[in-house]
Amino acid sequence: TFPAAKEDVALVVDAAEPAAQVEAAVRAGAGEMAEDVRLFDVYSGAPLAEGTKSLAYALRLRAPDRTLTAQDAAAVRENVVRVAAERVGAVLRA
Repeated sequence: TFPAAKEDVALVVDAAEPAAQVEAAVRAGAGEMAEDVRLFDVYSGAPLAEGTKSLAYALRLRAPDRTLTAQDAAAVRENVVRVAAERVGAVLRA
C-alpha cells in the first residue's frame, strides 16, 4: 500500500451542533481518500464566540494508486472545510 498523509482540521460550529453531524460532513468532504477521521479535541471559551465550539479532527488520507502529495492533502482539507460549511455552518478555526 501507499503511505498515508495526515491533515488536521479544526472547525468552529454552533455549540448545539452534534459532533456526529460535523464528523459526517468532514468524512463527506474527505471522500474516498479518508482512511480514518478521528475527533481529538473539543474546545469552547475565549477567544471563540459565545455559543460556539471548536471540533478538531485528525484525518488520515490514502489513495489506492499513488502516494498523495502535499497539494493533494491540502485540496482534501479545503474540500472538508467547504462541505462542513455547507452542511453544518462550520468555519475554519484561525
